[in-house]
Amino acid sequence: MIDLEYFSEVSSIPDLLVRAARAQPLRDAVVFPDASKSYRQLLLDAVEVARGLHALGVKRGDHVGLLAVNCPEFVDALFGISLLGCVAVPLNARHKASELGYIIDNAQLTAVLTTAAEGQYVDFCQLLCEALPSLSGAADPPRLALPEAPLLRRVVVLRGGERAGCVGRADFVRLAARVDDDVVERARCRIRLRDPALIMYTSGTTANPKGCVLAHEAVTRGPAERSRRRLSRGGHDVTWGAGPLFHIGSLAPFIGTIAVAGTYLTDTHFEPGRALELMARGGVTNAWPWFPAIVQGLLDHPAFDPARLAQLRHLIVIGPPSLIVRLQRLLPDVEVIQGCGMTETAGIFAISDRDAPQALRATTHGKVVPGMEIRIVDPGSGLPVAPGQVGEIQVRGYCVMDGYFRDPAKTAEALDGDGWLHTGDLYCQSAADDLMFQGRLKDMLKVGGENVAAIEVEAFLCGHPAVKLAEVIGRPDPRLDEVPVAFVELRPGASADAEELIAFCKGRIANYKVPRAVYFMRADEWPMSATKVNKRALRARLPAAGGQ
Repeated sequence: MIDLEYFSEVSSIPDLLVRAARAQPLRDAVVFPDASKSYRQLLLDAVEVARGLHALGVKRGDHVGLLAVNCPEFVDALFGISLLGCVAVPLNARHKASELGYIIDNAQLTAVLTTAAEGQYVDFCQLLCEALPSLSGAADPPRLALPEAPLLRRVVVLRGGERAGCVGRADFVRLAARVDDDVVERARCRIRLRDPALIMYTSGTTANPKGCVLAHEAVTRGPAERSRRRLSRGGHDVTWGAGPLFHIGSLAPFIGTIAVAGTYLTDTHFEPGRALELMARGGVTNAWPWFPAIVQGLLDHPAFDPARLAQLRHLIVIGPPSLIVRLQRLLPDVEVIQGCGMTETAGIFAISDRDAPQALRATTHGKVVPGMEIRIVDPGSGLPVAPGQVGEIQVRGYCVMDGYFRDPAKTAEALDGDGWLHTGDLYCQSAADDLMFQGRLKDMLKVGGENVAAIEVEAFLCGHPAVKLAEVIGRPDPRLDEVPVAFVELRPGASADAEELIAFCKGRIANYKVPRAVYFMRADEWPMSATKVNKRALRARLPAAGGQ
């Protein structure tokens, strides 16, 4: 029977903003502890960004990087890039120079928008100068010509003072004033729903991050439908997100909030006391802490008081049963929801069923959402497994990426001819269609919600002159799910201790990728499986390992 209550209203990213600005122009679109922005102001500021980009020669379809923490300028830039029909490439603010340099070149960025506010935790302009050494000496910032990134033509500072090699805020605003709004409006109206909207970089099983190309439909349809039909109870929805907006786990609920003209609460960084105060003051109705480390930080903080969150109705998190049960006990009036998702699926592709009992929510990760398909297959034969058996989950539907940017080989590995995404994640499915995560087929770690390719850390460690061989695995961690640890064989005659190798990594790769411990191996100690080191055997050695 046709469900007359379900129908899809798919929009481009900028159309969601335009609709919300029309419906609720004076309502706060986004709120930070010390700043807020109404829908009317957000649209005006986003249009100014689009006009400024156009004045600098950025064209429809160009790739524009966005390097900033959660802040008003990030939101302005995201929508401004989209309004012009360009592809936004959010850059991980935790990346170091080598990682940024690779992505700027690989993503074929023609522009980067960033911030340089005084007192900012990370000096992004300095970081960009480290990634692109010729940037600081550029004589003509509006027309860059850098050997490290041949397509990059401009770096714009949206907040902060003048910086070498960059177009400053004041100049950017003056350039924007020369462009009529009609230029932006024509560009917005030409956007097609299957046009690329975002390229989100994610670590996988290769040494360098891969750029997931996500269409407007992929980015907006699921979050909009969840916000309108699953999470909204009518009226004014107020959503809090803990994570950075350059991460799909936070960007998706933000997009969903805009879809219902709600208010999104966030911060430049996560600090439990600040977050609890913001949620209480803002009257939060939906919360997306996502990962156990964030949830535990909230629950264990002295300021946590369920009475201050009296309007909270939904809390979406992925965690172990013990944590879910604790949440259900402390917040009995809140619907605790689990889900399944990844960058390659623009976020969630499965979510807890509305009628699922609490006990089931604590142990399962939901059912596939309308419009999406999943199947669980034997990794060897590719044949479907029986209910309850573990296999690789494969996903097909509107939210699946179009491919990895400039990587046809990896795209062919991930997407087959029938459109199935081979995720590399292991799941089982009950007879009632509930999904349960069982681990990762790929050699990849999940550190506090961030994907970390073991081979990337291994390759970096092998750059140390004393290291002959490095193998990285995940060690279970109560706060971050797992953390990287390294097994290392030194070169003959070389010497190094654990502290030296850890210090070698710090400040040069993202902190969440730095090994928490190093264990030393002799050449004859490696557990081998045919021609490769058996990492399963390495994991078995962890309790008895004698390193630091």
